[in-house]
Amino acid sequence: MECREFEKLIPSFLNNSLDYETMEEFRVHMNDCSACKEELSIQFLVQEGMKHLEKGDSFDLDEEFRLRLEQSRKKHARVGAIISLGQWVSTFILFVLGAAVIVIFG
Repeated sequence: MECREFEKLIPSFLNNSLDYETMEEFRVHMNDCSACKEELSIQFLVQEGMKHLEKGDSFDLDEEFRLRLEQSRKKHARVGAIISLGQWVSTFILFVLGAAVIVIFG
């Protein structure tokens, strides 16, 4: 992923609307590119800061940003685990069906 694409995806990331594959590329790029991670941080601070200011809340945006990144990492890991499980189950079912075909027609 290039920086321009990353920057275009920041609003989708902040709205939790990236699909699994895009999130994977987004996270890899963010971890490799300090400039893009900084841009993500700035956009997060502006978006969330404005919300808090409008409400008159007290806030710690650095902590909120850290938590958002952690939530994103956990969600991505859960989805990855579900995908892996689905692949394993599919492989197992194909193996069982193949064995059944061999027993029935073999």
